[in-house]
Amino acid sequence: MYTRKTLEELAASHGTPLFIVDHDQLRKNYATFKRHLPRVQVYYAVKANPDPAIIKTLFEAGSAFDVASMPEFNLVYDLIKDMPAKARQQWIWDNIIYANTIKIPAALKALDRYKALVTYDNLEEIGKIKTYAPNSGLVLRLAVPNTGAVCELSSKCGAAPGEAVDLMLAAEKSGLAVEGISFHVGSQTTNFENYVQALNLAANVYEEAKSRGCSRLNLLDIGGGFPAPYDDSVKPFSELAKIINTELDRLFPAEVQVLAEPGRFMVATAGVAVSSIIGKAVRNGKHCYYIDDGVYHTFSGIIFDHCQYHLKAFKRGASTLCTVFGPTCDALDVISMAETLPINLNLGDLLYSENIGAYSRASSTYFNGFPPAQTIHINQ
Repeated sequence: MYTRKTLEELAASHGTPLFIVDHDQLRKNYATFKRHLPRVQVYYAVKANPDPAIIKTLFEAGSAFDVASMPEFNLVYDLIKDMPAKARQQWIWDNIIYANTIKIPAALKALDRYKALVTYDNLEEIGKIKTYAPNSGLVLRLAVPNTGAVCELSSKCGAAPGEAVDLMLAAEKSGLAVEGISFHVGSQTTNFENYVQALNLAANVYEEAKSRGCSRLNLLDIGGGFPAPYDDSVKPFSELAKIINTELDRLFPAEVQVLAEPGRFMVATAGVAVSSIIGKAVRNGKHCYYIDDGVYHTFSGIIFDHCQYHLKAFKRGASTLCTVFGPTCDALDVISMAETLPINLNLGDLLYSENIGAYSRASSTYFNGFPPAQTIHINQ
């Protein structure tokens, strides 16, 4: 695990801004998930952070993968491309799910030869899959309650439970193989009741589908949403796992394969950003600091992920509420309007932000000509 001294040394060696990934923490998060949910196979959601080094570490730990585009698929494929063809094909079948319910035809064409699992949630998608990727295994995605999730997803993806079995039967009538059911309770879900409701809805659909002739069902994908411990308001993962284990054992036979798509849970706590103060001012009586990272870069989660990252200083001193801006000339580039920081910080002093590994560096741009933070990997 990194220390403040480690961060300062890395900044001195590489300059700033830095995005630092601690691979020991990645392995710890993976082990924690498996320990508390032993029945559930991890399919890391690559979109949370598609850094190839992160994918490699989780691959070596035993993870499978949830991808949502062919570029994400190819990031995973690069790790197995040298396997013998038969073993490679079997690994893809067992370890990749293309969990984007709306797929472009070119992606389906590329996927077909791999016979990968794909999700769907409507009739139009059945036709596309039949035309372009008929060898795929299908997983029907349900719309489930997302109450209290930081990022709600069911308004965009998921079939209503009442139409789910009809969609499964329609796919089978088209000659496609429906393997299972999936859902997603919303990203950063701290309302654990969402999982209870979703699992019960999925069990009802599963039972109805079996009774109406869907004989191939053997898979349940419980999606993502597992919350990262950004602050003390997030209840321990062990509490959520106990609830999920109880419902899985009560509702689904042991022979049903259960998988999940954690992204944030795996990488959020493994990332830390280090930046330098490049400007300071007092505006309307309030201290303002300008740093060399911002919402178009590592702090993009403020915009795209509804997330607030707190900044800490290495220097001690009397503190007050400050505003922290990013380096671009856009007024949107505000990291915080109320960050408690020392008032004696100077140009070149360092700030750092923890738990910033998910949905942050993944959305960085080159807006205004400022490049994304340099990524540094430690404890690989």
